[in-house]
Amino acid sequence: MTMILILLFRNPLRKLVILGMNQLKQGKGPLVAKTVATTLVVVFTSVLHNALQIRKRLLDTGAVNSTDEILMADRVLEATLLGFSLFLALMIDRLHYYIKDLFLVRNDLEEVKRVNQLDYKDKRIPTEREEVKQLESDSRTRKSN
Repeated sequence: MTMILILLFRNPLRKLVILGMNQLKQGKGPLVAKTVATTLVVVFTSVLHNALQIRKRLLDTGAVNSTDEILMADRVLEATLLGFSLFLALMIDRLHYYIKDLFLVRNDLEEVKRVNQLDYKDKRIPTEREEVKQLESDSRTRKSN
């Protein structure tokens, strides 16, 4: 949760976190992350399946068993924790992607602005030279008159 807050708002840690995540996403990092995410998804579906079996058993018997209630509460908490963790991991990954893309777009925009300024200066210099020559010729004609 703090990672998402760090990525959302500009602060001194944001650049450091982005650099760290860039390092994690290089080499074997993506493979490890996908493996962990797949394992969490499998465990999440298993927990959901167990919770549905307990619910079905409660509905079939019609009586409330205290052991089943405790197991159901435990499974629901486990599923909630796993689902929330997967959601946060997905949010962090997407935020990192969009911030990285935003940096690239900003750098490209600055480069285009710089090139446009250079082009404008290059185009402006010959016209200024012509203006200087025109003014010099005007001043010569005034001196001669």
